[in-house]
Amino acid sequence: MSAARRRSKIDPAHQRLSISAQCRLLSISRSAYYYTPVPETDETVALMEAVNATFLDCSWYGRRQMARHLKRIGHNVGRGRAQRLMVKMGLTPIYQRPRTSDPQPEHRIYPYLLRKLAIERLYHVCCADVTYIPMRRGFIYLVAIMDWAARMVLAWRLSNTMDAGFCVAALEEALARYGKPEIFSTD
Repeated sequence: MSAARRRSKIDPAHQRLSISAQCRLLSISRSAYYYTPVPETDETVALMEAVNATFLDCSWYGRRQMARHLKRIGHNVGRGRAQRLMVKMGLTPIYQRPRTSDPQPEHRIYPYLLRKLAIERLYHVCCADVTYIPMRRGFIYLVAIMDWAARMVLAWRLSNTMDAGFCVAALEEALARYGKPEIFSTD
């Protein structure tokens, strides 16, 4: 039962039970009984209408893009307020999630062999990782080849698709410039 329904069951003119006792029996606080909802201000309603109109056109807008757009059309709104309004209105941005860590079902899982290895010299262990950078309409993918001892990026590439070509190009550049490492670790 909602708090509003429980609140309606309280009889302020009850002969034997005080309002406090009735609230205790119904498991609501006294402040919930006395609470009267405050309607939204005209400014907030206008802002919510602007958010709704924008979201109908640009359903991928999150709080940052929404706040920027609202500022462009004349509303002085920060990211926090834009997010609170979007949550209150039940608006969730729709965008494709990146799939950078989905394993292939037929690939074998290897044990992690570097757990207790002391890495103290250059080109002993190198690694590669792919990450994504959110952009206005999608993602751009970044691959970086690094040396673990120096914490130095040996090569990197950007791509707008998650194919192996840009990863191989970055690896070939790192091997051509710095030679073959003893151990190459990647996920």
